[in-house]
Amino acid sequence: MNLYIDNHRFHYEMENLCRAFLYGEKITVIHEWEQLIQPYILTSVCEDIRVTLCDGEFSETERADKSSDDELTMARLLYTLLSRYTGRVLPWGVLTGVRPIKLFSKLSSQMGLDQAKEYFENRLLVSPQKTELSALVHHAQEGILTKNGRRAFSLYVSIPFCPTRCSYCSFVSQSVEKAFELIDEYLIKLCEEIRVTARIARALRLELSSVYIGGGTPTTLSSEQLKMLLSVINTSFDTKDIAEFTVEAGRPDTVTEAKLISLKEAGVTRISINPQTFNDDVLREIGRRHTARQALDAFRLARETGFDNINMDFIAGLPTETLESFRHSIDTALSLNPESITVHTLAVKKSARLHERDTEREYSLTADMLAYVEEKLPSRGFVPYYLYRQSKMLSNLENIGWAKEGFFSPYNIYIMEETHSIFGCGAGAVTKLRDQDSDYLERIFNFKYPYEYISRFDEMLRRKERISEFYREYNGS
Repeated sequence: MNLYIDNHRFHYEMENLCRAFLYGEKITVIHEWEQLIQPYILTSVCEDIRVTLCDGEFSETERADKSSDDELTMARLLYTLLSRYTGRVLPWGVLTGVRPIKLFSKLSSQMGLDQAKEYFENRLLVSPQKTELSALVHHAQEGILTKNGRRAFSLYVSIPFCPTRCSYCSFVSQSVEKAFELIDEYLIKLCEEIRVTARIARALRLELSSVYIGGGTPTTLSSEQLKMLLSVINTSFDTKDIAEFTVEAGRPDTVTEAKLISLKEAGVTRISINPQTFNDDVLREIGRRHTARQALDAFRLARETGFDNINMDFIAGLPTETLESFRHSIDTALSLNPESITVHTLAVKKSARLHERDTEREYSLTADMLAYVEEKLPSRGFVPYYLYRQSKMLSNLENIGWAKEGFFSPYNIYIMEETHSIFGCGAGAVTKLRDQDSDYLERIFNFKYPYEYISRFDEMLRRKERISEFYREYNGS
């Protein structure tokens, strides 16, 4: 589909809305042309706002007067045409951003809860079900967000290594098979960056709220390597009274008793063991070198080691997964009684090996999978407490973190709602600096790949000098 942009700056939002409806189809954005080439969508702001969709068999135009929000008006016109053209409605309406709850919370504070819900449904065309879900997540977060002080910040540490690369993965991570020789030097540099970051935080008199070690798979590291990393974090920062210290132990085949003991002794309070599915055939299909039995064993070993806050991740829409096998995975997880369950909707990016899909089948199947989750988890005491979306998600759905009361992950809420600064350390990490008196955010990017992180380390550290400058400019430090 050719998307023509005439006299407006909304091309990014219109392109994303097209992708949501025309999943898997190439969208070509065109700003200058001599002739319109079918199939095409023409979006124009001149005397009025106009959207035309033409593919030979279908040719219709929607138009509206200019308004105070031309972007939303154009999105609604485009939505109307695409819905008629495809015969679909999107559960999140015209919303294409990552953080719908952040928007819902902002609207709720400005106009009240009922009017925020009305705005979501009537103006943004969000379904009643997703509007109610947004309200539930917003309510669940309030208790944690009210504790977010002006001097608060969180620490994210990246371990960009995995045993193997999953076929759906688009994260910046490398398999240990390919990058084993980099790990020791990477850890040396990472520990230095953590110490530098801690000195900056102390000089600014900031208060650490949470620590999250992700990746990749942090438990790809050996027990001794984990001990070294955790020791540096604990000696560099004051971690005694933080709300959360999470380490992703995502791949069950990397979980050992020695590693779990190292995590427990270092004060880690929460871990994530991620089966993704309890179907061995699906695991083989996506390139995971572990079995469902290994995931069960890893969970039980974590319990025996004393972990009383365990999350489990699952993905709806994996290739060859059926509704029955997905239900089995959720039911199996519930039988283990974890404190939280995170359900992701598969989002297939260009950088993932898994790309071409049977989209018609998945539109209904993936929605049915999430419907089962929303039916089962509340009945077992789970509450939806954080939510985010990605581009190219099957069925235009979402990722939801479910947890029992008292086990919400503060870090997950902080990162999604962007309520305070998060200092990122390691390859691919991003430092997000937030001005507490406005919505202004500034980002400092670390180099993506471990070899680049190592070779250009000094250059990357110089970027962190911006943290002190930012706080002097915006937060009065």
